[in-house]
Amino acid sequence: MQPKKIWANLAVSDLERTTKFYTALGFKSNASSKELTSFLVGENDFIIHFFLKDILKTSMQGELADTQKVNEILFTLSAGSKNEADEWAKEIERAGGKIISAPEEFGKGYYGFNFADPDGHRFNVFYMKGL
Repeated sequence: MQPKKIWANLAVSDLERTTKFYTALGFKSNASSKELTSFLVGENDFIIHFFLKDILKTSMQGELADTQKVNEILFTLSAGSKNEADEWAKEIERAGGKIISAPEEFGKGYYGFNFADPDGHRFNVFYMKGL
């Protein structure tokens, strides 16, 4: 199997709120409609589509996780330094995200934190010395 591309499809309850949140974090807009808002993330332009819950539920043909209560997936965003990770934590809070664990060192040369977007989708920001 040789897929040309991979992307994520996540469910949200408010497209406008989602668009404002990720735009405030500096993610590049990819597309939008009355059913989804989409962003390009990172140097390789990983695509994350955020669909309204009812649209994605129909497409998935099953129940969606309540991301306010359970973990769905953890995306990792690579920071270039400890200072950059700390700045991202501030930006995320200003944009309406929730810091799950404050920036901290864990292990030798590792630094980061976890956060959730307004719909509860989890990310961690990770800096690894030498990466």
